[in-house]
Amino acid sequence: MQLSRKAWNNVLIFSMLLMIFFFNGLHKKLNSVPVESGIQTLLPAQSFILALEFPDQKIERIGTAWRSQALFKNAPESQWQSTQSNIVQLINKWQGSELPLAPASTSLKSNVPLSVATIWLAGEQLPWLYQLYKAPQGYYLLDKSTQRVMLLDSVTARGLYVSFNFPISESK
Repeated sequence: MQLSRKAWNNVLIFSMLLMIFFFNGLHKKLNSVPVESGIQTLLPAQSFILALEFPDQKIERIGTAWRSQALFKNAPESQWQSTQSNIVQLINKWQGSELPLAPASTSLKSNVPLSVATIWLAGEQLPWLYQLYKAPQGYYLLDKSTQRVMLLDSVTARGLYVSFNFPISESK
């Protein structure tokens, strides 16, 4: 096959471009991490909670300490509200919780969540919303920012949503 010098240059240029695209795509494919795994953390890694709000209570970071306040007048004071260590334990539960994802076919039967937690993170413009729904065997937690649905058992749900009054029949 007789090609001119100009034609060979074009062949080399196009072949180099194809190799670059191939290796670039292969590099991304080899280094990719599966997006959906069985267990996911509630909050992003290394996140820093500035405030945590439930329908009746708000917890905010004041310097290195935490302040808890009722959002309406005759709100009952709960046991987690009384000491700094209880508040720190609650914040650590939210930061360190890892929950299994619900199957993709999961539909939230109830349109109204049982409770909502709003979390403000450092460096984020908008808060993260977590809605709690009742499930046949426990609870579902809907992460509104990523639309992930996670499964919770009743013990974990009580640990995260301490201000919510769970039905007495489920208390064990």
